[in-house]
Amino acid sequence: MSTVTEAIATPGALKRLADEGVSIWLDDLSRKRITSGSLAELVASGSAVGVTTNPSIFQAAIGSGEGYEEQLADLAVRGVTVDEAVRMMTTADVRAAADILRDVYEATGGRDGRVSIEVDPRLAHHTEATVAEAKQLAWLVDRPNVMIKIPATRAGLPAITEVIGLGISVNVTLIFSLERYREVMDAYLAGLEKARERGIDLSGIHSVASFFVSRVDSEIDKRLTALGTDTALALKGRAALANARLAYEAYEEVFASGRWQALEEAGATKQRPLWASTGVKDPAYKDTLYVDELVAPGTVNTMPEATLNAVADHGEITGDTVTGGYEQARADLAAVERLGISYDEVVQQLEDEGVAKFEAAWQELLDAVATSLKSKGADAR
Repeated sequence: MSTVTEAIATPGALKRLADEGVSIWLDDLSRKRITSGSLAELVASGSAVGVTTNPSIFQAAIGSGEGYEEQLADLAVRGVTVDEAVRMMTTADVRAAADILRDVYEATGGRDGRVSIEVDPRLAHHTEATVAEAKQLAWLVDRPNVMIKIPATRAGLPAITEVIGLGISVNVTLIFSLERYREVMDAYLAGLEKARERGIDLSGIHSVASFFVSRVDSEIDKRLTALGTDTALALKGRAALANARLAYEAYEEVFASGRWQALEEAGATKQRPLWASTGVKDPAYKDTLYVDELVAPGTVNTMPEATLNAVADHGEITGDTVTGGYEQARADLAAVERLGISYDEVVQQLEDEGVAKFEAAWQELLDAVATSLKSKGADAR
């Protein structure tokens, strides 16, 4: 794991980003990051005010075994199942990170200082199981600044409503399409209405909607390259930003509605857009592209460490780069459609692939932990 020295040493661009109303969250977590003091340093410097995790992040962290040896040995002796072992380790990391970020949580009234943990990705298409898992994770972590991540699948939408309605804060993940994003915001408002009916204090419920960015360019750019015309190639690197900017326009619209205003008067907080997958996948693009070009008030940008360090070093934060670009964003997506690239097909493919990738990462994690438990169990005997 790389160090965070660079990000701490040059916080200028990160501070400008925060001054523009963007909350910077770190898209990474591991036992080593916690025990080494790395996360605490990032938080103390103001470089990050939240943490997100996903199955791929935990697979990389726990799959290596580094920092988890003692806990794995204890779990092996106890004879726990693989699923229980994984949940014991992941919730321990999230609980520790939540404690590190607790002061930020208190200082921002619950807006930041958040740590997200995802429901088992194998439940992505099962509403009731997702709700049950979300309740269990909130109980296991047992920290007020935890957010439970629920994927924005068709089955995930009613789960979001129910979990919010129980007063549990939610990070909605794997959002790729504008239509699905509107459905996510509707699910959030419906959940707040349920919570209000149940007499739950709405001010304690927070949510973010994780709108994925770089993967949109990866898929659409691939199709544009295959077409190979000058018109097609000129559109490369434009679709992801266009999609995200139009998502922000939808956010502004929904959270100016009468329905929202009634909830806000009851103490509710807005569900902020969170830009996810902001590490650049095409080396031809500037490594801070999806940060510099998605600056807007009331948003979150969750960055892998490499992107965080790049922004700190040479990010170009020039003010709001979203709200003035709606017309151009619509034109860019329309131009892609005219070339025969179906927006609806692309975003559905990305959602399906996103769920599949997290399922595969989770299975790899389960397999690695199973091997470790077996080995350490044999050593104990």
